[in-house]
Amino acid sequence: MSLSTLWVGLRALHFLSVLLLAGSAFYTALLAPRRYRPLLSQRLGSILRTSALLSLFSAVLMLATQTGLMSGDWRNFSDRVTWQAVLSTRFGQVWRWEIAFALLSTLALLLRGSLRQNLLLCSGLLQLMALAGVGHAAMRDGWPGLLQQGNHALHLIAAAFWTGGLLPLLVLMREARQIAFRTDAIRCMMRFSRYGHLAVALALLTGTINSLLIAGSPLNWQVTLWSELLVVKVLLVMLMIAIALTNRYLLVPRFRLAASNAAHLFIRLTQLELLLAVIVIGLVSVFATLSPT
Repeated sequence: MSLSTLWVGLRALHFLSVLLLAGSAFYTALLAPRRYRPLLSQRLGSILRTSALLSLFSAVLMLATQTGLMSGDWRNFSDRVTWQAVLSTRFGQVWRWEIAFALLSTLALLLRGSLRQNLLLCSGLLQLMALAGVGHAAMRDGWPGLLQQGNHALHLIAAAFWTGGLLPLLVLMREARQIAFRTDAIRCMMRFSRYGHLAVALALLTGTINSLLIAGSPLNWQVTLWSELLVVKVLLVMLMIAIALTNRYLLVPRFRLAASNAAHLFIRLTQLELLLAVIVIGLVSVFATLSPT
């Protein structure tokens, strides 16, 4: 496997783990009713632990891989001068914070109660904000650069709420089958649905602004692999939105109908939406390494 391929894979793994960490922590820190948060944090415990550990693991390996890419030889992994040179670049300066925030997420796992959940959410959001400081969003300096990075940070946070919340949503569907937890689980899902509308709208708006800032008007785009993959991403996101609307406005109202398979279909479509989200993350990890022109 080449270093370039490894970089794309690690980037996808890191994005996926951070989105899932923040998306799950939104539930346990904010969306769930207070009395239900301790129990839900247990139900989502394996997701939170795995995503936090993977975010740290992938962040460290990404720095090592970038060292090999910048030096042109993977054998320079052990060269102290090369590491210092990489850490002095813009990427290296930002990535120090990314690793620090990932480490904070991991250390938060040692805590208990609301402090643990709040710290997991905050550290997850900080990782997303740091991610906006590298890649195409960091192409400008000064105030224009800060505004572009701020827009990209909002895009990542909105995407984390939406796509990172899909796997916990499936857990809550299972919880809702138990009489003791049904009311709280349903209330939690309804809050996710209510604020999810805003997250999707924000993700679309900021994503559109990102594309315009990076490549200008689509009327002036050249046919490149970057633009082609972006179009595929947009189509997949539109399909995800169609699935979300079908779930919310066609299937949810049918949950209480006798002999209805709406809940089963809801789960299947949510699983499909989650799969599409993973594919989108993979695409982003590829075209983030490409030139728009």
